[in-house]
Amino acid sequence: MTVRLAIKVDVDTLRGHREGVPNLLRLFDRTGIRASFFFSLGPDNSGKAVRRLLRPGFLTKMCRTKAPSTYGWKTLLYGTLLPAPLIAGPNPQMLRDAVRSGHDCGIHAWDHVKWQDLLPRIPAEELAADFDRACGLFEEIAGRPPRSCAAPGWQVTEASLRMQERKGFLYCSDCRGREPFLPVAEGEALRTVQIPTTLPTLDECLGAPGTTDASLGDAYLALLRRAPATSAAQETPAPRTPKDHILHVHTVHAEMEGLSKLALFESFLTGCRARGVRFTALDDVARAVEPERLPLCPVEKGTLPGRAGTVALQGDPIVPWMHRLA
Repeated sequence: MTVRLAIKVDVDTLRGHREGVPNLLRLFDRTGIRASFFFSLGPDNSGKAVRRLLRPGFLTKMCRTKAPSTYGWKTLLYGTLLPAPLIAGPNPQMLRDAVRSGHDCGIHAWDHVKWQDLLPRIPAEELAADFDRACGLFEEIAGRPPRSCAAPGWQVTEASLRMQERKGFLYCSDCRGREPFLPVAEGEALRTVQIPTTLPTLDECLGAPGTTDASLGDAYLALLRRAPATSAAQETPAPRTPKDHILHVHTVHAEMEGLSKLALFESFLTGCRARGVRFTALDDVARAVEPERLPLCPVEKGTLPGRAGTVALQGDPIVPWMHRLA
C-alpha cells in the first residue's frame, strides 16, 4: 500500500520565523517537497510559557528537548524580562517566500502562547479580534486571504471551531488523530474538514529511554507503514473510508527541525524517499476528500505520551462514515 506523507510546519516564534523557515524552504527546494506552513504572526510571548511549569511533565520536556539551546535564551525571555517582538509584520519576507515557493500556507495564531495557554478563558470577541488581526496581516503579506488554520498546541474549543467555520476555510489541522473528518460541535456537524496530525512530534520523542537521533529516524520510518492511531497506546484502527493508501501527517517545528535538528529531519526525508513514500500537502489532501464520505467525529481532550497537558483528539465516529450533511 502506498504511503503518503504531509509535512506540516508550525512557526511559533520570531527565531523560528527568521532562521528556521528559510532553512526549511531551502531543504524543501532541494528535496522537491511541497509542505504546509502555519505562521504565528503577532507578538512572540514565548517567555510567558513559564505558566506551563505547573503542568505535569512540562519541566521534564524542557530538559529533554534542551529548550535553551533549541529556542535560544532571548526567545525564552520574550514577553517577560524582554519585550515581546512582533513576528511577521517587521519580517514579512519569510511568509512571502513560502507562498511564492508554492507551499501551502495558513494561520497558526496571532499570539501563539496566549492561544495555547489561555484559549478556554479568552472571551469570544477578543478571540475573534485576534484571529481577524492574524488573517488581515496574512492577507497583506501573502497577497491572498488565508485558506487554512492550525491551532497552537492542538488546543481547541467549540468557540474556536465555530470561529474558523465562519471563515470558510478549505480545511483546518487542529487535532491529533487518524484520518480526515468533519468535527461535531454541540451536536452539529461542521463543514470545515479537519486533517489531524497522525505521528508523534520530535519533542515528544526526544530523550525517551534508549532514544538517539539515529534510532528516532528509524522509528519514524517504521511508523509510516502503520495505519494511523490517535496515540501509540491505542490499537491501530482499520481505515473507515475507502482508500488505496495510508495518509500520515507529521508536524514539525521551525524552531527544532528548522534549526538544531535540521540534519536529522533531512535524513528522515531522504529515508522516506528511499522507501517510496510520496509527499503531499494538506491543501491537496483537503481538495481530494469527499466531505459526504468523511466520518463525523467529536473533538475530545486527552493526553499523549511525551506531551505535557491535554490536546484535542479526534474522537470515535458518532455515525457511519457514509452520511449526508444537514
